[in-house]
Amino acid sequence: MNYREVTVTGEYMARLETGADWREEIETLAAAVEAEAGWFSALGSVEDAEIWFYDQDDKAYQSVTFDEPLEVAACVGNVSRLGGELFAHTHCVFSRESGQALAGHLNAGTVFAGELYFRAFEEPLARERDEITELDLWL
Repeated sequence: MNYREVTVTGEYMARLETGADWREEIETLAAAVEAEAGWFSALGSVEDAEIWFYDQDDKAYQSVTFDEPLEVAACVGNVSRLGGELFAHTHCVFSRESGQALAGHLNAGTVFAGELYFRAFEEPLARERDEITELDLWL
């Protein structure tokens, strides 16, 4: 297990802009508060979404696109550096009008309405390729 203690430098609440990309809004907030690492949770709704599922056998992401309004019932993740850029590692549970749940790693989604809680850390976190999983994981 790889772990470390983190120091919280700030806690922020934000309203995501309608029409913006959900994940990019999180990265924009992290940049605005000069946080290279943090943890977030959010809720709201999107007009569409592209989620990824990681196939552990093929060691590749499978993309699924939903071109429909979805509720964001839960959204959690963290911010770190990936290839020198801020990256919001974002997982969401969506629901359809029927109540059917959809979930996965959010690659992109157009914000209809969103509310975000972000806890910024003093210590930077960076991701590097893990040889076993072939995922970009924290150092």
